[in-house]
Amino acid sequence: SSSSSTVPAKAATATPTTSSSTNSTSTITSKPKPISDLLDSPPLPLPSDAPSATNWSHSFHGLSTTPFPPEVAQILLAPLVPQDVEIKPDGIIYLPEIKYRRILNQAFGPGGWGLAPRGETIITQKLVTREYALVCHGRLVSVARGEQQYFDNDGIPTATEGCKSNALVRCCKDLGVASELWDPRFISKWKKEFAKEVWATQGSTGRKRKIWVRKGDDL
Repeated sequence: SSSSSTVPAKAATATPTTSSSTNSTSTITSKPKPISDLLDSPPLPLPSDAPSATNWSHSFHGLSTTPFPPEVAQILLAPLVPQDVEIKPDGIIYLPEIKYRRILNQAFGPGGWGLAPRGETIITQKLVTREYALVCHGRLVSVARGEQQYFDNDGIPTATEGCKSNALVRCCKDLGVASELWDPRFISKWKKEFAKEVWATQGSTGRKRKIWVRKGDDL
């Protein structure tokens, strides 16, 4: 009748459960990711509104299309200055990585070249490796894989930078930069004129062994 009233039924109180098969509220405790997972980062995708941009993570745009101007080639192919070369204790000669960057800056100008990562960073128990592309004036020049050893997890960030530098040195080989470092005759001549073998004592064991140093350098 019109005088009767309807009393709304009281809603039942939901009881949270911990079952994974229901949509109920549950508490999930996540473990922190290891640092190696944080560094396994793929290249960033291009924005959808920039179709004309080149995705250097897989593109080969401009490879071998035309030589660089003679004035650029002259800088890249300039003879190596012997005084710039260093030597490792095992006798391997090398050019410090910063000097490759100076040569590229002189040839293409600061901002006129860059390294683009291709693929993800791979981290093993003792090694960091990643592939990079050297791009100069908007053209792909070379692709190389860099690598760097590390000894504990705290050294992984530094190793990633060393990996990038190693890839840069390898890419520069295709531009002819410091090509003498791979010439056996140049290596023999340089070591005869600028380096020597000396006896050194290992601090932890006291054992003596021969190592290479530049003439005039102290141990």
